[in-house]
Amino acid sequence: MTLKIGIMAGNADPAALDAVRDAERLGVDSVWAPEAWMYDALTPLAYLAAITERVRLATGIVQLGARSPAMLAMSALSMQKMSDGRFILGIGTSGPQVMEGWHGVRFDQPVTRTSETIDIIHQVASGDRLSYDGKVHTLPLPDSQGRSIRSPVAGADIPVYIASMGPANLRLTGAKSQGWIGTAFMPESADAFLDPISEGAESAGKTLSDIELTVAAGLEFTDDIEEAGRRHAAGYAFTIGAMGSSSTNFYNRAFENQGFAEGVAEVQRLWEAGDKEAAGAAVPIEIGLHTNLVGDDAAITERLRKYRDVGVDTLRVGISGDTASDRLDQLARLIDLVNNVNAE
Repeated sequence: MTLKIGIMAGNADPAALDAVRDAERLGVDSVWAPEAWMYDALTPLAYLAAITERVRLATGIVQLGARSPAMLAMSALSMQKMSDGRFILGIGTSGPQVMEGWHGVRFDQPVTRTSETIDIIHQVASGDRLSYDGKVHTLPLPDSQGRSIRSPVAGADIPVYIASMGPANLRLTGAKSQGWIGTAFMPESADAFLDPISEGAESAGKTLSDIELTVAAGLEFTDDIEEAGRRHAAGYAFTIGAMGSSSTNFYNRAFENQGFAEGVAEVQRLWEAGDKEAAGAAVPIEIGLHTNLVGDDAAITERLRKYRDVGVDTLRVGISGDTASDRLDQLARLIDLVNNVNAE
């Protein structure tokens, strides 16, 4: 198993995007552009396609429902052409607060929507005439003037990676995608995620090794591991308390499935009561430590081994720092440690 490092594109600031060229020279394998309710994920990657040569360019993630599946396929074909085959289409359903509050799209049948979207993207990219009869999507629209259309520029392979946390979506990831975009992942409880992915892969005649496993982790070099761990844990209070409703929060369910049900419930209770400081203090320190790379070289090397040993392929690393130079220094330090682990 060889660990690879990916980085987040940050935002649409030209200076931040230009820094990706330096990261590429250091040996970064991929760059991931997020999409929440600020900048979109595709436009920054189009910029990066023009100024980089080797690094893979991935959406992490585009929100399903914000664009039609055919529009996603068209954008993916454009990106694959512009990047000379370096593009990865990372997709996810987001959540009801964003989809219904920001995009005005009903958050229903998320796993079905994901599955059908992948089918349509592959159909478009293959050059076949687009015709689909699903539960969410029917193309062409029945009782309409629509017709089945074939893209004249199709033919490119579009790798699709899925951001998933729930068991059904994880099984779909194994069955229908080329990669997993993991979040809230801890190597200590990897089976909570990897078992369903493996089940899905086997149902489609594949194995877990056919799926690129990518997981998010923050990076902080420090000698005070406990202080940093508590600070990183407190940062999850917003995720646990606000990234979803009291009835629908995929992050909370992911932490519950990893043994933190009681702690997560208390954090959510405090957050919803308006006591955000207490909510942050209530997040178990293990969540802060086990979802990140925190500590000195020896501690981080040990964490890298844990990711490697459970089968993670790519760490999508978030790097903090006061200056671009500082962030690049930390990245170079991490890549040296990764190279050492890979050489073991």
